[in-house]
Amino acid sequence: MSDPTPLPFSQVHVDDFAVRTLADEIRVDALCCRLLLAVRDQLLDAGQLAPAEVGRLCHGADLFLRDFVIACCGDNLFHLPPERVRQFAGHWYIVNTLEPDLRELAGCLAGIAACYAVFAEHGLVSPTLQADIAAACVELPAYDRRIAEFWAIAGDGYRQWRDACPLPERR
Repeated sequence: MSDPTPLPFSQVHVDDFAVRTLADEIRVDALCCRLLLAVRDQLLDAGQLAPAEVGRLCHGADLFLRDFVIACCGDNLFHLPPERVRQFAGHWYIVNTLEPDLRELAGCLAGIAACYAVFAEHGLVSPTLQADIAAACVELPAYDRRIAEFWAIAGDGYRQWRDACPLPERR
């Protein structure tokens, strides 16, 4: 079991989040859990959101970071290409969720945006990456369209749907 204590932002070293091997993936996953606890604590300490809302935001960021960015893409979460948000929301989430729902996805995207705002505040990501991620997180009509198009796939239309928002190559 991983250490359940928050990872202080002063102890975050961006290069520690590089994923090259399965051992790295396991280590980075545990670090990410602790980092998300630090994000949670900062959001709670700011006092602008109810604890339940902070929990929802961190849960959404968790799905994106641990299940998609780290496990699926093998990216360093501080150096990911900004298109990862579109790939997550417009493809991965849809095919990996039993009943993809825009409301649930919007919660994930809000969590991603909040998380990367905290990362930027601590200098862990560039302001440009944070802004690109925030912009991708508000493209709800596009993601709603992708969900509707997914449910409307007929015959061999999956390939066309997939190719409109492809996932990164499997590592």
